[in-house]
Amino acid sequence: MHRWNRWARNDDGSAALEFIVVGVILLVPLVYLVLTLGAVQEQTLGAEAAARHTARAMGQASDADAAATRGDAILADVIDEYGMDPAAVQVSVVCTPASASCPAPGATVVVTVSTRVSLPFVPPVLGLDTVASIPVEAAAAQKISRVWGSG
Repeated sequence: MHRWNRWARNDDGSAALEFIVVGVILLVPLVYLVLTLGAVQEQTLGAEAAARHTARAMGQASDADAAATRGDAILADVIDEYGMDPAAVQVSVVCTPASASCPAPGATVVVTVSTRVSLPFVPPVLGLDTVASIPVEAAAAQKISRVWGSG
């Protein structure tokens, strides 16, 4: 008769324990990755929509005052709709070719929207939420009519 170690022979219940441990070790990072990618995707879509709709509204406005008013209103709506932090959103409006006023007739207005996505569950302690954030930027261009503002 062989004398085996009783611990080596008896592995009853260890498969369930191994499955739970390995499952948790693999599942937690996977869930965090899904949450992070979802947050980045939401902010990316928000930045893209803000840039595109703001540029389109400015291009279809009747004059510079209406373009600024429409652009600001649409930008605020998109920021609210996508749950973006208004303080973190930066907007740049540039016209090509460069002129004294932007937007101008015949120019192409380029709206660039940039923001930062904070990683989920990172506390705002010691600036960790700022350090652990992902920059997101989107740009859109809209051609302005040559007869813009004259009618």
